[in-house]
Amino acid sequence: MTTLVRKLGLSPSLAFHDVYSLEDPSLLAFVPRPVYALLLVFPVSTTYEASREAEDSEVSNYSGSGPKEEVIWFRQTIRNACGMIGLLHSACNGGARELITPSTDLSNLISTAIPLDPASRARLLETSPNIALAHVFAAAQGDTVPPSADESIDLHFVAFVKSAENNLWELDGRRKGPLNRGTLQPEDDVLAESALDLGVRKFLKREEKGQGGEMRFSLVALAPSMD
Repeated sequence: MTTLVRKLGLSPSLAFHDVYSLEDPSLLAFVPRPVYALLLVFPVSTTYEASREAEDSEVSNYSGSGPKEEVIWFRQTIRNACGMIGLLHSACNGGARELITPSTDLSNLISTAIPLDPASRARLLETSPNIALAHVFAAAQGDTVPPSADESIDLHFVAFVKSAENNLWELDGRRKGPLNRGTLQPEDDVLAESALDLGVRKFLKREEKGQGGEMRFSLVALAPSMD
């Protein structure tokens, strides 16, 4: 993940770090602060689908755009690209956006995407060869062959970020738009107790209850690099 976002233009001063616990202070202490984004990876479940459909049925399709938009959100229209969408949501919002190198793929993508509506942003990603090439490059660094667009993948990625207005946002390219999960204190980052309670913990508790106590997930934090 770090390889990919740096190749796209995110500053080497940031990196993704594994989060090994949401409850153990000694394990949470291993994560550098501040944390700019949390990226949750989990298997798609009937609980997730039911919750998504129920909540989305009560809201309209998001149509935000422009420089006053609190977060930049990308609708996922490319199959098996939820990981890429999650990485873009993490890197293109909150404090991380300020650490993107100018005149790079990421900075160019953001400047082009800001005035566009969500449908046009989705088409922008579909037609951005540098984004696709970076994804292939990052996948090639590991031992697993990247999935084809037609392959069925059950893992999904959801990002949690803090805006300049101190709101915690859940960003999921399969939803109708970005979801404001509540207000944080100015000094809180997205790994603060209040942010975890409003975001990741609440999400996982719902999943755990729906799965009868069983929950599989992984969590990474975008935070200062330890290099």
